[in-house]
Amino acid sequence: MRRHFPAGELARDERFVRRSQTEQLADRRVGAGRRERSRMTPESRTGPDRARAMMHGIFTGEIQAMEGAGRTCWDFEVGDGADEVPFELKLDMARQCWDEARHCEISVKLNDHMGTEIGEFVEGTLLYEAACNPDPVLRLTGVNRALEGLAIDVFNTMREFGRAAGDPVLEFCEDWMLADEVTHVKMGSRWLRELTARDRDRLERALEFQKVVDRLFSFNGLRGEEDDSPIQLTRRFREMAGFTTEEIDEIADMARDEAGAVS
Repeated sequence: MRRHFPAGELARDERFVRRSQTEQLADRRVGAGRRERSRMTPESRTGPDRARAMMHGIFTGEIQAMEGAGRTCWDFEVGDGADEVPFELKLDMARQCWDEARHCEISVKLNDHMGTEIGEFVEGTLLYEAACNPDPVLRLTGVNRALEGLAIDVFNTMREFGRAAGDPVLEFCEDWMLADEVTHVKMGSRWLRELTARDRDRLERALEFQKVVDRLFSFNGLRGEEDDSPIQLTRRFREMAGFTTEEIDEIADMARDEAGAVS
């Protein structure tokens, strides 16, 4: 089987519509044309469409997270070289691949539950592209710490939306998947420490790559700690997943800077 599979060749059927992140954010159904930055609520005019778009994005993101975890299992040989990984890391990625497959199944059913069809909103490939890094440490920080960290925030936001809407199905499913995401981020935190324990330069490169991915997925400041942030930055669950207070502060500051730049 081929190793290091490029994003442009991912298999999708005719239902999926692939576009850039810029085109995703330009969708007027989710308030892009009005620069809407309010908190997503069931009562707001665009709230239901924004929730459906977020759920569709979760679904496509789970597919790519599954593909990325599976690729990490296959792309690297077992060993302690720069392009090798411990066997235990492969076991963690195999477990994550199973989790993500389950999330795909749950998410496609939630899309149906919310009245959304596959392809109603577009799919970007930035998540999978982060999972293509040839350095396994950078791949883990980009995916398991940056993007799975974002998943913590997104799942918690959707859980709160389900609670506010009086939708126990949405609330329960998002809560269930949120627990898995905390575990996935914790895996990334563990292996980041272990694989760079004797290589400070590699640790700094990995953390810098994580910042790049975090900035790409800050959605121009839509994620933050303010009460009206559309995607709420979730400190408690990030701390459980191995983030330090300083790291969370840095992400929050980045979000404020991004929001200020487009306001």
